[in-house]
Amino acid sequence: MGKLIIVPTPIGNLEDITLRALRVLKEVDCILAEDTRTSGKLLKHFEISSPLKSFHKFNEHQRVDSIIEELQQDATYALISDAGTPGISDPGFLLIRACIEHKVEVECLPGATAFVPALVNSGLPTDRFLFEGFLPQKKGRQTRLKELATEPRTIVLYESPYRLVKTLKQLHEFWGNRQASVSRELTKMYEENARGTLVELEKHFSQKTVKGEIVIVVAGYQE
Repeated sequence: MGKLIIVPTPIGNLEDITLRALRVLKEVDCILAEDTRTSGKLLKHFEISSPLKSFHKFNEHQRVDSIIEELQQDATYALISDAGTPGISDPGFLLIRACIEHKVEVECLPGATAFVPALVNSGLPTDRFLFEGFLPQKKGRQTRLKELATEPRTIVLYESPYRLVKTLKQLHEFWGNRQASVSRELTKMYEENARGTLVELEKHFSQKTVKGEIVIVVAGYQE
């Protein structure tokens, strides 16, 4: 029986990949990548020549069964996403669940993920928090915002730079003018961690062009 190894990759700064991750990527029979073009650049930088196969949200349902068959024949595969840890707002859950169901060993390496540094850097309570990921874009969005309005834990969200200002406005509308933090371009040259109230952050980001992956951290509900 083979093995599936979940390998986090840098969210920006290439120095954030671990020595163990590099060794695993060099040793496996195949690397399953969310985007082979993006991952190809990473592998070329570290002189890794392991074969690449695409595995993303548009083909994962079709690919799972064949991958399981290969893993059952003693193949060792690594799963990577474009950045960060697979399975965290990225493909991975379906394959990991299938491996567990078919008694295929799964190993997950520790490593980069965007929400942890954003949460720690926010200055908001970290002892208890809720990772919400991406809110629904359309259907169910307002319902979810209402459900979270009385959540007492610190709330962590992912967002697109194109929807950031609109989302900050909605958070203020549904949750009130709470303390929050917005992190973008984490680990990169133009990293920004902006802190303040939701109104202050909305004003700040409405006056500039926003780029990069976004993590929003919002204080929990207080009576």
